Amino acid sequence: MHDVQPLVVAVDGLADRFRSLPQSKLLGAVPGHASRAAAVLALARRLAALALAVEGGPEREFPDAGAFAAGDQLAVAGHDLAAALAALPEGAEVALPDGPVAVGELLAEAVAAVRETASLCG
Repeated sequence: MHDVQPLVVAVDGLADRFRSLPQSKLLGAVPGHASRAAAVLALARRLAALALAVEGGPEREFPDAGAFAAGDQLAVAGHDLAAALAALPEGAEVALPDGPVAVGELLAEAVAAVRETASLCG
């Protein structure tokens, strides 16, 4: 069983920050994104796509529920990925389009992506 706690903590921290941001901050632009909410939505979509890859499910569209839902969408996607990774046996690999990736590496990349987005949206 994999330790997904760092991912859960990172996702929950950023999601909580976004749940309390005023509209002016949510809609404020950040480098590479039209708004902070768009940056978090892009992250949520990335985490959701990884969760689907881990579970072997088909690709699905991750909707944009609006700026005020960005934190909740991130929390759902992050927790889905954490649950999917935690269920995999030690030494497992995840089949991604670019090739197989070890679960530990995928987990580290997901945590880094959350931290990078948190820093970007500071």
